[in-house]
Amino acid sequence: MDPAEPKPHSAEYFGQTRDYWWNLDFLELMVRRWNAHTARRVLDVGCGMGHWGQLLCEVLSPQVRLTGVDREPTWVDAARARAADRGLGDRSDYVQGTAEALPFADGEFDVVTCQTLLIHVANPKAVLQEMLRVLTPNGLLALVEPNNVAQSLLLDSALTEVPVDWLEDVVRLKLTCERGKRALGLGDNSLGDLLPGWLVEMGLSKVEVYLSDKTNAIHPPYELAEQAAFRAEMKTQAERDFWCWPRQEASRYFIAGGGKATEFERLWRRAKELDGVTLRQLDDGRYHSAGGSIAYLVSARKPG
Repeated sequence: MDPAEPKPHSAEYFGQTRDYWWNLDFLELMVRRWNAHTARRVLDVGCGMGHWGQLLCEVLSPQVRLTGVDREPTWVDAARARAADRGLGDRSDYVQGTAEALPFADGEFDVVTCQTLLIHVANPKAVLQEMLRVLTPNGLLALVEPNNVAQSLLLDSALTEVPVDWLEDVVRLKLTCERGKRALGLGDNSLGDLLPGWLVEMGLSKVEVYLSDKTNAIHPPYELAEQAAFRAEMKTQAERDFWCWPRQEASRYFIAGGGKATEFERLWRRAKELDGVTLRQLDDGRYHSAGGSIAYLVSARKPG
């Protein structure tokens, strides 16, 4: 990829760490709860590099046919290659398309799913309607969406060392940026809390909500592959002019959320100061965290 070209969506978050978002036995339990053993056609909307849909293939029937769709040709190609590497090449297909106008017929899939897609779209309810269009009657809709702002108050070993006003600053920065992103029509990073109510309003049945039981605990000596991956990602982001978003993007969101440019500069410096504390602890082998997050798995059935 040419470094001068804009990165495809979510490029900052499609690294190795995404392989460690779920416990496989939890997803096996969810298949039983959903009674989804008979599903044969699965659509992963906004599939990115294919992490989520390919993981579901491991717990669904061996006869499942997986289709992924993403607006970015870079991710479509990467998902195909990744599926082939995982032995899923003959059971999967990846195409380019948008979530707002899915290139599939009505009622084509038994399961329609997404992971951290709706937080990036201007009109999530319209996308949900499009997902329902391609879902068979009585089919399963399964949505993974977070409350990302909560991450600002999960206390790791760095956050417990800094003054309270530092925490207030980073929460204000995160909240204002998220509201600005929503105001710009670019998505709501914490809409996971709203999904169950929306699905009820849309007339779906068997609306259920679960929390992922996976944490990404990290602690010295960082020997596990999972811990090494998260440590490397944290260091890379902390060393750059990056905090949740690149600086320029975050500034745009902050202003759109009602903040002032001067205030943004102060809060950004504070966030990077906190990154500095994290970096020092990582380099010294002192950083540790239970690694929790709020990732909702919201499911429902389309009326028959």
